[in-house]
Amino acid sequence: MTIHLAKMSKSQMISVVTKQSMLIQQDQDVVPFRNRVKECAVKLKMGLVNQTKLITAASELVRNMLKYGHGGQVIIEAVSKRNQYGVRLIFIDKGPGIPDIALAMKDGYSTGKSLGLGLPGTKRLVNEFEIESAVGVGTKVSIIKWCNG
Repeated sequence: MTIHLAKMSKSQMISVVTKQSMLIQQDQDVVPFRNRVKECAVKLKMGLVNQTKLITAASELVRNMLKYGHGGQVIIEAVSKRNQYGVRLIFIDKGPGIPDIALAMKDGYSTGKSLGLGLPGTKRLVNEFEIESAVGVGTKVSIIKWCNG
Protein backbone atom coordinates (compact mmCIF):
# COMPACT_ATOMS: atom_id res chain seq x y z
CA MET A 1 0.00 0.00 0.00
CA THR A 2 1.50 3.31 -1.11
CA ILE A 3 1.03 6.45 0.96
CA HIS A 4 1.13 9.81 -0.79
CA LEU A 5 0.95 13.20 0.87
CA ALA A 6 -1.33 15.88 -0.46
CA LYS A 7 -2.05 19.37 0.80
CA MET A 8 -5.63 20.51 1.29
CA SER A 9 -6.93 23.93 2.14
CA LYS A 10 -5.99 25.48 5.46
CA SER A 11 -2.64 23.64 5.30
CA GLN A 12 -4.13 20.41 6.63
CA MET A 13 -2.00 17.40 5.81
CA ILE A 14 -4.00 14.57 4.30
CA SER A 15 -2.40 11.18 3.72
CA VAL A 16 -3.68 9.15 0.79
CA VAL A 17 -3.98 5.50 1.82
CA THR A 18 -5.42 4.07 -1.42
CA LYS A 19 -6.19 5.65 -4.76
CA GLN A 20 -8.08 4.56 -7.85
CA SER A 21 -9.39 6.37 -10.89
CA MET A 22 -12.44 5.87 -13.09
CA LEU A 23 -13.46 7.38 -16.39
CA ILE A 24 -17.10 8.42 -16.47
CA GLN A 25 -18.27 8.74 -20.05
CA GLN A 26 -21.88 7.50 -20.06
CA ASP A 27 -24.81 6.76 -17.75
CA GLN A 28 -23.79 3.09 -17.54
CA ASP A 29 -20.61 4.14 -15.70
CA VAL A 30 -22.55 5.56 -12.73
CA VAL A 31 -23.53 2.31 -10.97
CA PRO A 32 -20.01 0.80 -11.04
CA PHE A 33 -18.69 4.14 -9.75
CA ARG A 34 -21.20 4.20 -6.88
CA ASN A 35 -20.25 0.61 -6.03
CA ARG A 36 -16.54 1.50 -5.83
CA VAL A 37 -17.30 4.46 -3.57
CA LYS A 38 -19.37 2.21 -1.29
CA GLU A 39 -16.62 -0.45 -1.21
CA CYS A 40 -14.07 2.18 -0.18
CA ALA A 41 -16.37 3.50 2.58
CA VAL A 42 -17.12 0.00 3.88
CA LYS A 43 -13.40 -0.89 4.03
CA LEU A 44 -12.90 2.16 6.23
CA LYS A 45 -15.79 1.03 8.47
CA MET A 46 -17.80 4.17 7.68
CA GLY A 47 -21.26 4.07 9.26
CA LEU A 48 -24.35 3.58 7.13
CA VAL A 49 -25.64 7.15 7.54
CA ASN A 50 -22.31 8.64 6.43
CA GLN A 51 -22.09 6.10 3.56
CA THR A 52 -25.52 7.23 2.40
CA LYS A 53 -24.54 10.91 2.56
CA LEU A 54 -21.31 10.21 0.66
CA ILE A 55 -22.99 8.14 -2.06
CA THR A 56 -25.78 10.71 -2.44
CA ALA A 57 -23.22 13.51 -2.86
CA ALA A 58 -21.14 11.38 -5.25
CA SER A 59 -24.22 10.54 -7.34
CA GLU A 60 -25.15 14.20 -7.70
CA LEU A 61 -21.65 15.25 -8.71
CA VAL A 62 -21.17 12.41 -11.20
CA ARG A 63 -24.54 13.21 -12.79
CA ASN A 64 -23.52 16.88 -13.05
CA MET A 65 -20.23 15.83 -14.63
CA LEU A 66 -22.09 13.79 -17.26
CA LYS A 67 -24.79 16.39 -17.91
CA TYR A 68 -22.73 19.57 -17.94
CA GLY A 69 -19.12 18.42 -18.37
CA HIS A 70 -19.77 15.65 -20.92
CA GLY A 71 -18.08 13.11 -18.65
CA GLY A 72 -14.67 13.11 -17.10
CA GLN A 73 -12.52 11.40 -14.51
CA VAL A 74 -13.16 10.63 -10.86
CA ILE A 75 -10.39 9.85 -8.40
CA ILE A 76 -11.49 7.78 -5.40
CA GLU A 77 -9.16 7.94 -2.39
CA ALA A 78 -9.16 6.52 1.10
CA VAL A 79 -7.52 9.28 3.15
CA SER A 80 -6.42 9.92 6.70
CA LYS A 81 -5.75 13.01 8.77
CA ARG A 82 -4.47 12.61 12.29
CA ASN A 83 -6.55 9.72 13.68
CA GLN A 84 -9.51 9.92 11.32
CA TYR A 85 -10.20 8.19 8.04
CA GLY A 86 -12.46 9.14 5.17
CA VAL A 87 -13.16 9.04 1.47
CA ARG A 88 -12.06 11.82 -0.87
CA LEU A 89 -13.59 12.03 -4.34
CA ILE A 90 -12.17 14.33 -6.99
CA PHE A 91 -14.33 14.98 -10.06
CA ILE A 92 -12.50 16.45 -13.07
CA ASP A 93 -14.16 17.39 -16.35
CA LYS A 94 -13.18 19.38 -19.41
CA GLY A 95 -16.65 20.84 -19.93
CA PRO A 96 -17.63 24.46 -20.48
CA GLY A 97 -16.86 25.47 -16.90
CA ILE A 98 -18.97 27.42 -14.43
CA PRO A 99 -18.93 31.18 -15.09
CA ASP A 100 -20.13 32.18 -11.59
CA ILE A 101 -19.35 29.64 -8.86
CA ALA A 102 -20.93 31.79 -6.12
CA LEU A 103 -24.21 31.86 -8.04
CA ALA A 104 -24.02 28.11 -8.79
CA MET A 105 -23.64 27.45 -5.05
CA LYS A 106 -26.91 29.21 -4.19
CA ASP A 107 -29.96 27.09 -3.42
CA GLY A 108 -32.47 27.30 -6.26
CA TYR A 109 -30.03 28.30 -9.01
CA SER A 110 -29.99 26.00 -12.03
CA THR A 111 -28.90 26.29 -15.64
CA GLY A 112 -30.89 23.14 -16.40
CA LYS A 113 -34.43 22.16 -15.54
CA SER A 114 -33.76 21.11 -11.96
CA LEU A 115 -34.48 22.39 -8.48
CA GLY A 116 -30.99 23.88 -8.20
CA LEU A 117 -30.10 21.99 -5.05
CA GLY A 118 -27.21 19.91 -6.47
CA LEU A 119 -24.02 21.75 -5.59
CA PRO A 120 -25.20 23.43 -2.37
CA GLY A 121 -26.93 20.22 -1.27
CA THR A 122 -23.80 18.22 -1.97
CA LYS A 123 -21.75 20.64 0.12
CA ARG A 124 -24.11 20.10 3.06
CA LEU A 125 -23.74 16.30 2.84
CA VAL A 126 -19.95 16.21 3.13
CA ASN A 127 -17.33 17.50 5.57
CA GLU A 128 -15.08 19.21 3.06
CA PHE A 129 -16.01 20.66 -0.34
CA GLU A 130 -13.84 22.53 -2.84
CA ILE A 131 -14.72 23.64 -6.36
CA GLU A 132 -12.56 25.21 -9.05
CA SER A 133 -13.79 26.08 -12.51
CA ALA A 134 -12.64 28.03 -15.53
CA VAL A 135 -14.86 28.87 -18.49
CA GLY A 136 -13.75 26.89 -21.53
CA VAL A 137 -11.39 24.73 -19.45
CA GLY A 138 -13.54 22.64 -17.10
CA THR A 139 -14.42 22.04 -13.49
CA LYS A 140 -12.81 20.21 -10.58
CA VAL A 141 -14.78 19.36 -7.44
CA SER A 142 -13.18 17.69 -4.43
CA ILE A 143 -15.19 16.34 -1.50
CA ILE A 144 -14.26 14.50 1.68
CA LYS A 145 -16.60 12.57 3.95
CA TRP A 146 -14.92 11.55 7.21
CA CYS A 147 -16.00 8.27 8.78
CA ASN A 148 -16.83 9.94 12.08
CA GLY A 149 -18.11 13.21 10.67
